[in-house]
Amino acid sequence: MDHPRSHEELSKLNILDLEYKSEIEKYPMPDLGIDVLTIRERRAIHLANLRQYLPYPGPIPEVSERDIQIPTRDGTQITLRIYTPDASRVPTTGSPLYVAYHEGGWCFGDLTDEELNCRTFAKEFGAVCVNVEYRLAPEHPWPTSIHDCHDALTWIANNASLLAANPSAGFIIGGASAGANICAILSHLARNSRLSPPLTGIWLCVPAVMHPSTIPSSLRHECISWDENHDDPVLSVPAGSVPYEPFTTWVGCTDVASPLFSPGADPTGHAGLPRTYFSVCGMDPLRDEGLLYERLLRDQGVETRLDLYGGFGHMFWMNYPRMGKSRAFWGDAVEGLRWLLRG
Repeated sequence: MDHPRSHEELSKLNILDLEYKSEIEKYPMPDLGIDVLTIRERRAIHLANLRQYLPYPGPIPEVSERDIQIPTRDGTQITLRIYTPDASRVPTTGSPLYVAYHEGGWCFGDLTDEELNCRTFAKEFGAVCVNVEYRLAPEHPWPTSIHDCHDALTWIANNASLLAANPSAGFIIGGASAGANICAILSHLARNSRLSPPLTGIWLCVPAVMHPSTIPSSLRHECISWDENHDDPVLSVPAGSVPYEPFTTWVGCTDVASPLFSPGADPTGHAGLPRTYFSVCGMDPLRDEGLLYERLLRDQGVETRLDLYGGFGHMFWMNYPRMGKSRAFWGDAVEGLRWLLRG
């Protein structure tokens, strides 16, 4: 394993960016409440009010959108939103395939959270993008969300031609926060089951991938963001606790060391995973597990790319989309996907 970042290097990433500070002061985060259903409702309203500031706040002419229903292993159905590029946008090699899994702590969120990414990638790369609406806890306890997302990935792989996609031109999954957790888990499941066609790339954005209890004692000194970043404006947590609480209670996870919850602790290791693009925020309580997971992948031969946003917090671009740095983030995301597709 390469040389770890020092405590001083990590702490410097906590220093609040001045543009971010100004935005936080002008537009403080609303009170979302304390119970799951209230937070879910207020969060949706908060983000809907900000959507007007996104590069694509609604559907765009170059991309058509439709919803379909697919079956899950327990006999129900979930929704997939398909984004299909105009024929003029499709590369000569065919449309790559991108599958999005939304954030929200496994308890919140919906298809609108990943619409911008899907519209952007369909337009920029001529990709067919699939946005997965998995079932949420606590109504559907863990590991229902993982099973839904795995079932969706398997269905998409088996039906790529029906979606007018060519996975050999790129088969990428991506998500943020809990969505990144899901993507990391799916990457191991896909590798272990020899998913065909295989995944070619993963985007892990502000990922939750290593529950504190799963960190080896020899590496625990590298994970200080859980303790130092309690003032993140979006993912603030009380001192002495970790950002996984109260989510593990709401989600109903009975085994935080399971590879279906903490992919960083997967006993099968990480060798053989596809190239992986990381987006990590300096003020984020999840920062250091993302940085450590990126090193674990690199040390086991996985090609990685890392964009690190010192002085910015968890999901800053969604909650403060007026900032110049948020626009820069969306540009970085396009370049990160371009890098994945080149693989």
